[in-house]
Parts: sequence; C-alpha cells; structure tokens
Amino acid sequence: MRVSDTAETELLVCTTCRMGLPVVDGERRPGAQLFAELQAMNWPEGVILKAVECLSNCDSGCSVVLRGGPARWTYVYGRLDPGKAETVHEGASRYHATADGLVPWRERPEHFRKNCIARIPPLETPA
Repeated sequence: MRVSDTAETELLVCTTCRMGLPVVDGERRPGAQLFAELQAMNWPEGVILKAVECLSNCDSGCSVVLRGGPARWTYVYGRLDPGKAETVHEGASRYHATADGLVPWRERPEHFRKNCIARIPPLETPA
C-alpha cells in the first residue's frame, strides 16, 4: 500500500551531533554538515526536513529520525556522517512511500539495516 499524496514524513536531523569528536570553535559539527547536505537534495513532495538538537546518541555518529504520523512506525538511525546523505535520502524516500512506515528489511539501505537505534510503534496501534 502506498502512502497518500497528502501524508507527510518528517526527517529530523540532529545538528548538534559531533560523532564523539571534540567541538572546535568556528567549525560546523558533523550533524550540522549532514543537515546542510540533506537540505541541498531534491526531496519527494511531503518529506519535511527539520533540524533538531541532541538525540542523545552523541558518541555513535550522527542520528536521524523518520516519523510519519500516529499510524506509522518511527525509526531512529545512527552512526551516520555527512558522507551518508545519499543513504539517508534513499531510506527516507522509501519510508515516505509506505502507508505504515514499514520498509521491508531487504529494501532498506544497508546502513539502515545495520544501524537502527530504535523502532517505535505507532501511537494508533491495532487492537
């Protein structure tokens, strides 16, 4: 089942992630770099990119969240770096194309298969 054209997907990107590295004055953190690369990409209609502060996964690379409303699963992915923007784009686009947020495991980008930090059930769970 394909998600309706009006459904939105939020891609939340932690811009304070530093990948366990020391903060250097005047340099953009890796999370902010990843966000900038993602902002420059062409996204499917309905995918909303948002910067957020601290997803509490600081020493495990950059982190992102994919969520799409009360009836869809939410995912947290980590161990990303600015060089993984294409991977994030592919994974977010596949997530957006689902009705329930469940992308078949083999259809997820390899990095997403191996670096899922959390999978959160929908707010509206079937009885």
